This record gives sequence, structure tokens and C-alpha cells, in this order.
Amino acid sequence: MPRAAAQVYRAADPLAHTFSIVARDPQTGDMAVAVQSHWFSVGTSVSWGEAGVGVVATQSFTNKSFGMRGLALLKSGKTAQQALDELLRTDEGRDVRQVAILDAQGRVATHTGSKCIDMAGQQQGSQFSVQANMMLNNTVPAAMAKAYEQNAKLPFAERVVAALEAAQVAGGDIRGRQSAAILIVRGKATDAPWTDRLLDLRVDDSVEPLKELARLLRLHRAYEHMNAGDLAVEKNDVPGAIREYQAAEKLFPDNLEMKYWHAISLANKQQVPAALKMLQPIFKQDPNWRTLTQRLPKVGLLTVSDAELKQILALQ
Repeated sequence: MPRAAAQVYRAADPLAHTFSIVARDPQTGDMAVAVQSHWFSVGTSVSWGEAGVGVVATQSFTNKSFGMRGLALLKSGKTAQQALDELLRTDEGRDVRQVAILDAQGRVATHTGSKCIDMAGQQQGSQFSVQANMMLNNTVPAAMAKAYEQNAKLPFAERVVAALEAAQVAGGDIRGRQSAAILIVRGKATDAPWTDRLLDLRVDDSVEPLKELARLLRLHRAYEHMNAGDLAVEKNDVPGAIREYQAAEKLFPDNLEMKYWHAISLANKQQVPAALKMLQPIFKQDPNWRTLTQRLPKVGLLTVSDAELKQILALQ
């Protein structure tokens, strides 16, 4: 371990040698921080964010306090660069740190300490920064920046993940891979802070963490459609609910719950034969869905006649 690291590193802190990206969506103002590393549960150490404030990636010989302190400095009115300067000014281990900060205006500031383990580097672009250390080769930051810039037509989260995937293709962490995470917060805080964290996905331990992260992101998109379908049901918009449930099923066709609520919406729209066709294999695979169906009329989520309900429950 380098002498500087020995002076500042504590055994309880993570050695999150890794690659990451901080970015702001120019269309919405939403901000993201995403990361992959050969370290357990990297998302609990590297990635930090707050709606209307900014995002922080703190890595290499990680100083986790940089996350909360960096956000606090941004919230006090400092720019990304001013916040970074203040963090490093008071840190004796600055030479072994790698840090990236992005503020709500899209300004970025990055630091790669002179004693970060090779290959280490960073690259800034318009409203984003990519950074990496302990990489197999020195091409990772450029590959990440290129992928992020060239995928501007993708949804923001998918664009950020594309940058991580490019890093892995370029060689990635010299030790391999273990965990990954993506956090996205709103560009402006709202009066409902529980809605301000738009995406928070973590893969703590996996042979293929980025593939698993991408799978979770697809599942997240599917459940966005499911939630929209549920909202349509609340508004008695059964055709809208069916459209949303169908969109969810296309993303994850083997998910029984998505098929189930689609079928219930069909039944509520007086399309009982079509609902029966969908419910039969669901009940066969897991009879608990039949039991749940019995409970829906009581709360108004299934509005079929008694005869139709008996027909549904009699499915074999």
C-alpha cells in the first residue's frame, strides 16, 4: 500500500477502485451517478446524490464522507469545483482519492490523485464526467465518454449504463467485476421528497454485475408501465390500463403478476373470455392467484358478475 494511503486509509473503509460516471440530463435536469467495481456493494460507498443539489462519486481509496459533505457544500451554494476544492483542502489523503462532483447546473469537477493506482484517469464532457482507476488499460475513460456522447437518443438511465458497459468492453477493472449501481435524482426537488429519487438500483454481488444492472433497469421500466396501469385502473380507464399492462408484459413476458393484472383489467372491461384464457395458465402455475382473485371483488378491483366470478374461479 502506498505510504500516503497507509496514513489515511482505515480498515473499515472500502477500497472502491472502480470506474464511474456523473451526468446531468440536459432535457430534464435529472442527475445520475453510476459505477461498477470489483468490490462488494460498491453502491453503498461510491454513489451519492440529492435532488436539486447534485451527485458525487467518491472512489479509489474511498473517503465516504465526501458523499454527504460534498452534497452539503453544494446545498450551501458552492459550485462543483468549489465543493471539490474544499473537500480536498481538508483531506490528507487527497493523493489517493478519485472524486467527481456534478451540481444541479450541470457543472462538473473531477480529481484523480497522483497516487491512484494505474491505470487511472478522467475525462469531462458537456454536463458529465467519467473517471476510473486500477483499470486494465488507459483507454477506459475515453471509451466511456464516447459511449455516453454517442447514445444521446437513449433514455437517460440507459445512456448512463451504456457508458459503464463501454468501460467494461475497453478492459474495465484489472481485478474483474463484482458489483454495480445507478442512482438518478431529480434536477429540482419537489414538495414530495419521497418521489425525488427516480432510480436507485444496486447489484451488490454478481459474476456479471452490469448485465444484472441492465436487467433490473428493464424490469424497472416494466414496472413503470405496471404502475401506470394501476393508476389507469384507479381512474376507471380500463383501455389505458390494458395498454400499460401489455407494454409491461412485452418487457418481461414470463412475469405472472404482469399477466394477471392484464387479465383482471380485461375481465373488468367485459372481456371475460379473453381474461379466462390468460388466467387459466396463471392459476395452474400458482394457485395463490386464484385465492387472490376471490378477494378482489370486496375491494372493487374485480367488477364481474357473480356468475362470471364463478366461471373464473372454476378454471382448471
